[in-house]
Amino acid sequence: MPIPPDFAKKETILVVDDTPDNLSLMSNLLKDHYRVKAAQSGEKALKILRGGEPPDLILLDVMMPGMDGYEVCKAVKADSRTRDIPVIFLTAMTAAEDEKRGLELGAVDYITKPISPPIVLARVRAHLNLKSASDFLKDQNAYLEGEVTRRTEEVMALQDVTILVLASLAETRDNETGNHIRRTQYYVKILAEKLKDNPRFSEYLTDHQTYVLFKSAPLHDIGKVGIPDRILLKPGRFEPEEFEVMKTHTTLGYEAIQRAEAQLGEEVDFLACAKEIALCHQEKWDGSGYPRGLRGDDIPISGRLMALADVYDALVSRRVYKTGMPHEQAIEIICEGKGCHFDPDIVDAFLEVLDEFKEVAARFQDLDQELAAKKEQLEARTGQA
Repeated sequence: MPIPPDFAKKETILVVDDTPDNLSLMSNLLKDHYRVKAAQSGEKALKILRGGEPPDLILLDVMMPGMDGYEVCKAVKADSRTRDIPVIFLTAMTAAEDEKRGLELGAVDYITKPISPPIVLARVRAHLNLKSASDFLKDQNAYLEGEVTRRTEEVMALQDVTILVLASLAETRDNETGNHIRRTQYYVKILAEKLKDNPRFSEYLTDHQTYVLFKSAPLHDIGKVGIPDRILLKPGRFEPEEFEVMKTHTTLGYEAIQRAEAQLGEEVDFLACAKEIALCHQEKWDGSGYPRGLRGDDIPISGRLMALADVYDALVSRRVYKTGMPHEQAIEIICEGKGCHFDPDIVDAFLEVLDEFKEVAARFQDLDQELAAKKEQLEARTGQA
């Protein structure tokens, strides 16, 4: 028997009825318009549904031996692969409570026997059209969600690059600090993740806030762009008046970010965090820091985290006026600052993540340090040879 050329395009109807005459009647009614599959029991219907391409609609009898139509409908709606298939009950049960039960189980319609062929065809067509429209909207929504995700990722990537470029404006003027912004960014993240279960920090250090801290941290020294080169690049200790100028980089950074936020016209969480970090990362636990002399818990957590990250990196990294000190010596200095320079709990967290700090320091070595390390490795191999 030749297959009509549009057969593959036809929608598929699964007819479930335990009476052969009813199956034959419905098949003859539907076959000119749809592909028809037939099942003479509920069990057989579920086997068909689980075994191949799902139908577009199910016409389901209620009164069947073994598994009745209600049970079949319940199983269809419980399975994620079939729950969106429209189910129309086709039954001799005419009581209102029977119809109510069928619709509550998830059926889209309830047709009583004896059937009217035009009515059955009209209702089947209507529900297939609804399903087609619903599927189209789902596909469109999935596409739009994918586009939104893609565009959001593009915006976030652009935002990240912009932050790093802005931060680098300050760092390139202080050319000895190299990867400082990268290292401190990761140090802050490591500390935040370690402290998130500490009762003093848990409310603040959510996963989202840790992400915001990570994004904001590179802007902590953005105010250095306003410091004169004669001070910023001085290869030695500052005179008192020079140090007073250097201290202004905190407020300069805060004000620059605040102006950017004002231009934007709305609050952005990572900019709010960046302002805190820029302004407060030089504050000290005992109140002897700057610019506002904040003490203890009055210092924002973001500033306290950056304070330790910034000092640690300054200790182990080379500057124009000093060489980088060994990791162990830096640890001693951090510990000496516990309770005076640094929040004691942050120091304790630092001591538990030393290996992670060392790994970050190695991964983002400044070029001169990386070359020196490679030279030492080469000399060691030559000596062994």
